[in-house]
Amino acid sequence: MLGIKKARKLIASEPNSQASKTLSNLVYSLESDENFNLSELYTLDIKMFTLAMDILQEWRLDRYYAGKSKLFDLAYQNKVLQGSQRSK
Repeated sequence: MLGIKKARKLIASEPNSQASKTLSNLVYSLESDENFNLSELYTLDIKMFTLAMDILQEWRLDRYYAGKSKLFDLAYQNKVLQGSQRSK
């Protein structure tokens, strides 16, 4: 989550910079499932481009874990239901 933290600090400290605007657009797009123009990434210097790639990687990993926890929660609920049906 280092990339996400770095981006948050950058956006908070320099909200009007072009890099902050591009990273904000990227994060908004990821969260809202809206389209993002990839050519915006090419306007970033290499350091900010790498940060954007870190955000993408962390976001994907985070979604994987979020999906895993939702699956576990559903499996647990199903197991509880199966146990309550057996006791009847």
